[in-house]
Order: sequence, then structure tokens, then C-alpha cells
Amino acid sequence: MTNTSLILETHNLEGGDGDIAAGLVRVLARLATQTRPLTSLTDVVVTHRGVAAAARASCDRLAGVPIRWLELSDTATYYEAKNRGFDVATGDIVVFADADCWPDLDWLDALLAPFRDPTVEVVAGRTTYRHDLLGTAASTIDFMYFSSNAGAGHTRNFYANNVAFRREVFATHRFGEHQMYRGHCVVLGFELHAAGIPVVFAPAARTIHRFPDSARELLHLRLMRGRDTFEVSPQLVQSVLQDEPRVPRRLKVPRVPRLGPILPLAVLTGRLGFSVRALNHQDMPETRGIRRLATIGAITALTAIDALGAVAGGLRLLRGAPAKTLSYHGDGDRLAA
Repeated sequence: MTNTSLILETHNLEGGDGDIAAGLVRVLARLATQTRPLTSLTDVVVTHRGVAAAARASCDRLAGVPIRWLELSDTATYYEAKNRGFDVATGDIVVFADADCWPDLDWLDALLAPFRDPTVEVVAGRTTYRHDLLGTAASTIDFMYFSSNAGAGHTRNFYANNVAFRREVFATHRFGEHQMYRGHCVVLGFELHAAGIPVVFAPAARTIHRFPDSARELLHLRLMRGRDTFEVSPQLVQSVLQDEPRVPRRLKVPRVPRLGPILPLAVLTGRLGFSVRALNHQDMPETRGIRRLATIGAITALTAIDALGAVAGGLRLLRGAPAKTLSYHGDGDRLAA
């Protein structure tokens, strides 16, 4: 296997009590038990905005490898942290993960396995929320994977918490600057798709994304996700129009207008249908009978909150990112499972 770097950012650990080190200990304990040991990697890079030297030494011991610590400025954003982490990593394959996600024990093995084929350039793993009703509903919304004309086993999008690139690909196609909260990776996926760079989908490379620590922050997250829909809808619609052979040529426009909140609301309406159809097709617990109806109700409620965020974004009432980082600290989700 070609030498590999793992980049772990800590942006989502800065909210709440801001105990970044405690959050890092939890995720490093899981990474240290991977079927592919961290000692097999070329380097492990952790980006941060303030971890004390003593805490860094403890994390080094827990990981079993000398971590490359990259301290960022106070204004560094989530995606800037990933770009900066890439700049100091040295591996020919670069893996991006988040410190608020808990990977399965074989996550790294499954994510890297497709690179045994030298033609593979990008691999996306499967990200979901926890396995209860709320997690199942939210996973169908936040972690959709769109089909690709590259064929079965490929996706046209990915999430920055669970993806790996060959170095030369990411060096050319980095996370861009956009007025969004967490939609930059979706845009990059569409850009790679348009450039003819296929993304292999490795659903066995699974990581569980945390929910925020409180119901209030979960509501804030949904509003920001809705605003992201306002920003990313033109790229999504354009990507679909360009690939769909049944769409008349006159509709294959080079740029889709935003149309205020109209386009994102239309996208959210379509997404609702896709989310419901995704039930029982995302490696999540099956939903039948009353549980299925309850899950559909949760999907509908979350979509309604997202719609409020999309309207607020369309009317320029909601900014692209929260002034304060949301918090993801609990060893177990503080929201009732």
C-alpha cells in the first residue's frame, strides 16, 4: 500500500466547554484500535486552535505514534483546517477524518482498500448518525450519496469527515471558499464529477457522526443545514441536469440561477421523497410499521426546519456559519437515545 497520511481536525471540539483534549482522547482511543494500526501510516496530522503541550504528549502516547500538531489561527475555518493539514502531510494518499466522529474498527482498512487499484483516485466512506430513530431519520437527510455516471460502486459526492484522495488530485482540487456552513465538500464532489474524476464509494468504511450536545444546538445545526441548501442548490441542480439524458439540451444551462428561496425549497421537497425512499437502504436499522411512520415523521419535521433555514438564507437573514462553534463533547450523546 502506498504511504498514507491521516488528517484529523478538531474544529467541532471547540464549542461548549472547549475541552479539545478530552474529545481527542476519545477519538484517538478508537483510532488506536483500528485493524490498520496508526503505526502503519506515514504520519498523523492533528489541526487545532489550542491544545496544551502536556495534553499533546498524552495524545501522542495514546495514539502510539508521534502526532504532527498543526496550530491554526483563531480565524481558521473547518475546511481551511483540512486544507492546511494537507499542506503539512506527506503521504501519497491523504485521509480526512473529524474528531467528533467515531469510526468502526475496520474503517481505515475499508477506506484504503480500493487504492490497491492504481487507477482509483478518490474514495468516499459511509457516514451516518447513531442507530436510533432520530439518527436514522437525520442520516437520510444529511448523508445522502448521489449516483454517478461512472457506474455502480461510485458516488458523485462525499463528506469531509470520511474521504481519501491521492495527493495529486487533492493538490489540484482543494476545498474552496464558499458562504456555507458545511457544504464545501458537496461542491467539491460535484467539481470532481464534472472534471471526470470518479469517486469510489466504500460503504464498509463507516464512521458515526455525533449529534450536537443539546437540543438547542441541534436546532441551530438544522437551520444552518437549510441555509447550506440555499447555497448548494444551483450546483446540485446543474450537475443533475448535465447528466440526465432525458433533459432537453436547452435546459442544460452552464449556470443555474439561485432564484432566492424558490430553488432550495424545490430541492428540499424533492429531497424529502429521496430521504423516505432511502430508509432501509443505508446500512441502518430497518424501519417497519409504526417505527417507519415515526421515522418518516422525523424526516418531515427535520426537513421543515431545514426549509426555514433555506428561506432565511434566501432572504439573507442567516449567515453562512455560526459565530460560535457547536459543541460535540459527550462520551455518549446527551440527547436521549
